[in-house]
Amino acid sequence: MTARKKYMPEMHTAEHILNQTMVRQFDCGRSFSAHIERKKSKCDYHMDEAPSAEDIRKVEDRVNEVIRADMPVTETFLPRQQAREEFDLKRLPDDVDEQIRIVRVGDYDACPCIGPHVASTREIGSFRITSSDFKDGIFRIRYKLSRPVPDGSA
Repeated sequence: MTARKKYMPEMHTAEHILNQTMVRQFDCGRSFSAHIERKKSKCDYHMDEAPSAEDIRKVEDRVNEVIRADMPVTETFLPRQQAREEFDLKRLPDDVDEQIRIVRVGDYDACPCIGPHVASTREIGSFRITSSDFKDGIFRIRYKLSRPVPDGSA
Protein backbone atom coordinates (compact mmCIF):
# COMPACT_ATOMS: atom_id res chain seq x y z
CA MET A 1 0.00 0.00 0.00
CA THR A 2 1.42 3.41 -0.88
CA ALA A 3 0.66 6.80 0.61
CA ARG A 4 -1.31 9.05 -1.72
CA LYS A 5 -0.45 12.30 0.04
CA LYS A 6 3.09 13.51 0.52
CA TYR A 7 3.18 13.97 4.29
CA MET A 8 6.21 14.87 6.29
CA PRO A 9 6.73 12.03 8.81
CA GLU A 10 7.31 14.44 11.73
CA MET A 11 4.25 16.55 10.96
CA HIS A 12 2.10 13.53 10.29
CA THR A 13 3.05 11.82 13.55
CA ALA A 14 2.42 15.09 15.41
CA GLU A 15 -1.06 15.08 13.86
CA HIS A 16 -1.72 11.66 15.40
CA ILE A 17 -0.67 12.93 18.83
CA LEU A 18 -2.72 16.12 18.43
CA ASN A 19 -5.78 14.11 17.41
CA GLN A 20 -5.56 11.82 20.43
CA THR A 21 -5.00 14.81 22.71
CA MET A 22 -8.11 16.51 21.33
CA VAL A 23 -10.14 13.30 21.78
CA ARG A 24 -8.97 12.94 25.39
CA GLN A 25 -9.35 16.58 26.33
CA PHE A 26 -12.59 17.47 24.52
CA ASP A 27 -14.19 14.16 23.47
CA CYS A 28 -14.59 15.73 20.03
CA GLY A 29 -13.34 12.93 17.81
CA ARG A 30 -10.31 13.00 15.55
CA SER A 31 -9.92 15.78 13.00
CA PHE A 32 -12.30 15.50 10.07
CA SER A 33 -10.02 17.55 7.84
CA ALA A 34 -6.27 18.08 7.93
CA HIS A 35 -3.70 19.77 5.73
CA ILE A 36 -0.17 18.60 6.53
CA GLU A 37 2.75 20.59 5.13
CA ARG A 38 6.47 20.90 5.84
CA LYS A 39 6.32 24.43 7.34
CA LYS A 40 2.87 24.47 8.95
CA SER A 41 -0.19 22.28 9.23
CA LYS A 42 -3.82 22.54 10.28
CA CYS A 43 -6.49 20.25 11.70
CA ASP A 44 -10.24 20.87 11.93
CA TYR A 45 -12.50 19.46 14.65
CA HIS A 46 -16.26 19.49 15.17
CA MET A 47 -16.93 21.14 18.54
CA ASP A 48 -19.89 22.74 20.29
CA GLU A 49 -17.90 25.70 21.59
CA ALA A 50 -14.50 27.29 21.28
CA PRO A 51 -11.84 26.08 23.71
CA SER A 52 -10.40 28.70 26.04
CA ALA A 53 -6.86 30.02 25.66
CA GLU A 54 -5.95 27.92 28.71
CA ASP A 55 -7.42 24.80 27.07
CA ILE A 56 -5.40 25.44 23.93
CA ARG A 57 -2.23 25.87 26.00
CA LYS A 58 -2.97 22.54 27.72
CA VAL A 59 -3.29 20.85 24.31
CA GLU A 60 0.09 22.21 23.24
CA ASP A 61 1.68 21.20 26.55
CA ARG A 62 0.27 17.66 26.40
CA VAL A 63 1.38 17.11 22.79
CA ASN A 64 4.91 18.19 23.78
CA GLU A 65 4.86 15.86 26.82
CA VAL A 66 4.05 12.92 24.55
CA ILE A 67 6.78 13.95 22.11
CA ARG A 68 9.37 14.22 24.90
CA ALA A 69 8.32 10.79 26.25
CA ASP A 70 10.24 9.26 23.31
CA MET A 71 7.44 6.80 22.54
CA PRO A 72 8.00 4.25 19.77
CA VAL A 73 5.88 4.66 16.65
CA THR A 74 5.03 1.23 15.28
CA GLU A 75 2.76 -0.39 12.74
CA THR A 76 0.73 -3.57 12.77
CA PHE A 77 -1.70 -4.98 10.25
CA LEU A 78 -5.22 -6.20 10.91
CA PRO A 79 -7.70 -7.92 8.61
CA ARG A 80 -10.22 -5.36 7.33
CA GLN A 81 -13.13 -6.82 9.34
CA GLN A 82 -11.21 -6.75 12.62
CA ALA A 83 -9.95 -3.24 11.91
CA ARG A 84 -13.55 -2.13 11.17
CA GLU A 85 -14.64 -3.48 14.58
CA GLU A 86 -11.90 -1.58 16.42
CA PHE A 87 -11.44 1.62 14.37
CA ASP A 88 -13.26 4.11 12.17
CA LEU A 89 -12.11 3.38 8.61
CA LYS A 90 -14.04 6.11 6.77
CA ARG A 91 -10.97 8.30 6.11
CA LEU A 92 -9.04 5.52 4.38
CA PRO A 93 -9.05 5.42 0.57
CA ASP A 94 -11.62 3.11 -1.03
CA ASP A 95 -8.94 0.95 -2.65
CA VAL A 96 -7.01 0.25 0.57
CA ASP A 97 -5.68 -3.31 0.95
CA GLU A 98 -7.51 -6.10 2.78
CA GLN A 99 -4.90 -5.82 5.54
CA ILE A 100 -5.33 -2.49 7.32
CA ARG A 101 -2.22 -0.77 8.66
CA ILE A 102 -2.59 0.46 12.24
CA VAL A 103 -0.08 3.04 13.43
CA ARG A 104 0.55 3.17 17.17
CA VAL A 105 2.23 5.97 19.07
CA GLY A 106 3.38 4.12 22.16
CA ASP A 107 0.32 3.40 24.29
CA TYR A 108 -1.05 6.90 23.59
CA ASP A 109 -2.68 6.54 20.17
CA ALA A 110 -3.61 3.95 17.57
CA CYS A 111 -5.42 4.49 14.28
CA PRO A 112 -5.55 3.24 10.69
CA CYS A 113 -3.18 5.21 8.48
CA ILE A 114 -1.40 5.04 5.15
CA GLY A 115 1.08 7.89 5.72
CA PRO A 116 4.76 7.92 6.74
CA HIS A 117 5.76 8.34 10.39
CA VAL A 118 8.86 8.76 12.52
CA ALA A 119 10.25 5.79 14.46
CA SER A 120 10.05 7.61 17.81
CA THR A 121 8.23 10.69 19.02
CA ARG A 122 11.55 12.29 19.99
CA GLU A 123 12.24 12.74 16.25
CA ILE A 124 9.30 15.16 15.94
CA GLY A 125 10.84 18.16 17.67
CA SER A 126 8.81 20.81 19.48
CA PHE A 127 5.11 21.33 18.74
CA ARG A 128 3.69 24.86 18.74
CA ILE A 129 0.13 25.96 18.08
CA THR A 130 0.54 29.10 15.99
CA SER A 131 -3.14 30.05 15.85
CA SER A 132 -6.64 28.72 16.23
CA ASP A 133 -10.15 29.86 15.44
CA PHE A 134 -13.72 28.72 15.93
CA LYS A 135 -16.56 29.30 13.48
CA ASP A 136 -19.85 27.51 12.89
CA GLY A 137 -18.98 24.54 15.10
CA ILE A 138 -15.52 24.04 13.59
CA PHE A 139 -12.40 24.53 15.65
CA ARG A 140 -9.22 24.88 13.56
CA ILE A 141 -5.73 24.49 14.98
CA ARG A 142 -2.66 25.58 13.00
CA TYR A 143 0.69 24.29 14.19
CA LYS A 144 4.39 24.21 13.43
CA LEU A 145 7.27 22.04 14.53
CA SER A 146 10.82 22.97 15.40
CA ARG A 147 13.73 20.60 14.96
CA PRO A 148 14.55 18.21 17.81
CA VAL A 149 17.31 19.50 20.04
CA PRO A 150 19.51 16.88 21.77
CA ASP A 151 19.14 17.21 25.53
CA GLY A 152 22.26 15.26 26.43
CA SER A 153 20.35 12.66 28.45
CA ALA A 154 20.90 9.81 26.00
